[in-house]
Amino acid sequence: MRKSLLLMMFLSVSLLAGGCVYQAALSQGNLLDQEDIDQVEVGMTRGQIRFLLGTPMIDDPFHEDRWDYIYFLRIGREKASFKRWVSILFDGENVVEIRKDQELREDL
Repeated sequence: MRKSLLLMMFLSVSLLAGGCVYQAALSQGNLLDQEDIDQVEVGMTRGQIRFLLGTPMIDDPFHEDRWDYIYFLRIGREKASFKRWVSILFDGENVVEIRKDQELREDL
């Protein structure tokens, strides 16, 4: 009887303690200031964009004329509280299109 009581207490404490594990904030990607994004203009060169926004988060060999800057912040176990996705499209060396505020997946 005493062994089963100790076992039940141990299991109860283990289950309760397992739910209290700390999960740190998770920050992924390029955190861009809105002022920097607003400075991007059609006609700028790749070098100017890299100087202004930094190296893109995704360098896709299948889409060499598109740079994606993605950022999300998740605090604890909650869904992402801040998300941003900006794509810069090039024709050769110059910007031809800027896609701001694209939707990221809901489950991030």
